Amino acid sequence: MITTYLPITLTLILSVAAAEPNVESASPQTPEGPAIYRDLPYVTNGHERQKLDLYIPKSQEKLPLIIRIHGGAWLAGSKEMEGPGDYVRNGYAVASINYRLSRHAVFPAQIEDCKAAVRFLRASAEKYNLDPNRFAVWGPSAGGHLAALLGTTGDVNEFDVGENLTVSSKVQAVVDFFGPTDFLQMQAHRLPGGMDHNTPDSPESKLLGGNIADNPEKAARANPLTYITKDDPPFLIIHGAQDPLVPHHQSELLEAALKKAGVPVIFYTVKGAGHGGFKDPNVPKLTREFFEKHLKTKQ
Repeated sequence: MITTYLPITLTLILSVAAAEPNVESASPQTPEGPAIYRDLPYVTNGHERQKLDLYIPKSQEKLPLIIRIHGGAWLAGSKEMEGPGDYVRNGYAVASINYRLSRHAVFPAQIEDCKAAVRFLRASAEKYNLDPNRFAVWGPSAGGHLAALLGTTGDVNEFDVGENLTVSSKVQAVVDFFGPTDFLQMQAHRLPGGMDHNTPDSPESKLLGGNIADNPEKAARANPLTYITKDDPPFLIIHGAQDPLVPHHQSELLEAALKKAGVPVIFYTVKGAGHGGFKDPNVPKLTREFFEKHLKTKQ
């Protein structure tokens, strides 16, 4: 049951994020290295988790920004798990954000924090040499869920609370690595022996503050599928075919709904793979090409 599975789940999720091929340590000592701003508060006098790290390469041009959101079942994890990788060297600014976990506050606190971070970065675009019209978001697992939710709620105001409300929390591209998209369909499509989602102790139930099966309206409010419209940004979705934690079917649902709405989407299945830790060279290749197509060109 989930009470014994959960520690294994978190260990796997955290090890997966730490092993992502594009995560590396920044080196601020070199003259040509990026400017690094750590623990920037995106909410004034906010929670200790409402902070981000920002990596800015030297550039005469306004920079496209990749916003990274860590995984960890909304229960654990930190911005240090999602570093700048090779992207800063290739002309992107990168922000890695923390958000309140489910033990701090239930949904929608997590998406409210992500939107507050986007608005802070857009309001600070001039200060940090960012192009406010070229923001992308990228996350794995729980971070993928929040990335997808940012992408589909760009025209939804209910999650925009707090500061910088005169600027938009929209993003221009989304990379979703194996994120949940419809909580109430996870149980029926889990692999044999996979995570039990319909219990009070499941990560999804902890996020909502109650068993998902008993809270369908809360679950719908947290699902990226709920908000899809034709005006949503392009998506890249990547998911392991044998994921024991987030069923592959979750990304199938998202792809189908995006296509039906006319939203550009690329969906790549990593054959034989589980919950991240991908060794398939197509994964970094597709991700790099997606950002080049949707961020490198000025909008």
